[in-house]
Amino acid sequence: MRIADLIALKRDSNELTNEQIKFLVDSISENSIQPEQIGALLMSIYLNGMTTKETTILTESMRDSGIVFEWENKQMIVDKHSTGGVGDKISIPLAPALAACGLKVPMIAGRGLEHTGGTIDKLESITGYNSALNPNEIKKIVNDIGCVITTQTNEMIPADRILYAMRDLTSTVASIPLITGSIMSKKAAEGLSCLVLDIKVGSAAFMKDIDSASKLAKSMVNTGKEMGIKTVALLTEMDNPLGFMSGNALEIIESISILKGDGPIDCIELILSQGAELLHLSGLGKSKEEGLIKIKNALENGDALKKFNEMIIAQGVEKTFADKLCENPHILIEKCKFKSQLFTNKSGFVASINAMNIAEFILNNGGGRTKMEQKINHNIGVELHLKVGDYHNFENPWATIYHDTKVDTSTQLINCVEITERKVETISRILKRIS
Repeated sequence: MRIADLIALKRDSNELTNEQIKFLVDSISENSIQPEQIGALLMSIYLNGMTTKETTILTESMRDSGIVFEWENKQMIVDKHSTGGVGDKISIPLAPALAACGLKVPMIAGRGLEHTGGTIDKLESITGYNSALNPNEIKKIVNDIGCVITTQTNEMIPADRILYAMRDLTSTVASIPLITGSIMSKKAAEGLSCLVLDIKVGSAAFMKDIDSASKLAKSMVNTGKEMGIKTVALLTEMDNPLGFMSGNALEIIESISILKGDGPIDCIELILSQGAELLHLSGLGKSKEEGLIKIKNALENGDALKKFNEMIIAQGVEKTFADKLCENPHILIEKCKFKSQLFTNKSGFVASINAMNIAEFILNNGGGRTKMEQKINHNIGVELHLKVGDYHNFENPWATIYHDTKVDTSTQLINCVEITERKVETISRILKRIS
């Protein structure tokens, strides 16, 4: 087979065979294909798409380009994935809550880029947290404790690392088959039996509307099914920030609050719903209702917090500090230089809080990155004092911003909150379920 001939086939909207896709992925993994050819292949896929069969073979070939974890009791191995949003810290309390219920969660997570925060960046605001574990360390922690949250190892999915970087350079990031292959190959390499997907929808999400989010969700759910992974997708709203806290250290503080049985209602809703799906899919819950009760109990009785404490210690955090953190998580922001309160000029009901504006504030003040090699300031963030639907008195602050350099608080986030005289009805974050 000639690579140029295969690119031409996809350029002309032909369906590639299993062998042809495997040959292309092997060539990418072995660096026996020219960068120009990878770019041409990606653009051909972006323009002409792929069938479910092609997407599945692409995903399987990417998975098999590196190591695939194997487990004694695969049925108990589960995970979740979010397409990323503002204030989205759901993975951090969910993984230990699932472990407390008896499931095993080998979560391979990522760093943030542009306006979306990364789970790994948030956890690395904890002094000593090691996110660069090798496969043996991952397996040991999962077997001993029940959950781990770490980065992709060098041994996992080398084809994805190459394609991911090239997609950014060639403006082909938004291709549904390529997104599906990237996400699902990582999850499949974990050796999962069950997966729940949180597909964000809205102005601060990668997918801006229900239709495009549904197409992506269906592609990933169908690919998971074809690969033998029980997969469910929840489409969730991302116009407004999730929870009260946005920013790396602040989101760890809120995660620990959730693990203590407290926390904002919208975060709790997603944790309970995603946890219930996985407990039901794995067979540990006879129904989603039973699964929801199990997750709720794990958060309220302290079992989930205990698992979180054990996990961060196993990943390098000194025990005394871990214990102190779980008792008083606000120690993470003690070194932040400035805390500034923000006010509106009128009272009324909160109709919306612009998540994208908050994300851009964090990014522009050093709490995010525009290039993967950038270092970030974990202190930077925004703490909301109200949510959509709440009544706001203009004499009280609507938010506190955390920053290490002086900012003009008269202009920062000035148009972020929409206030209305009429009472605003609050709705569920969950917009749609696809299975």
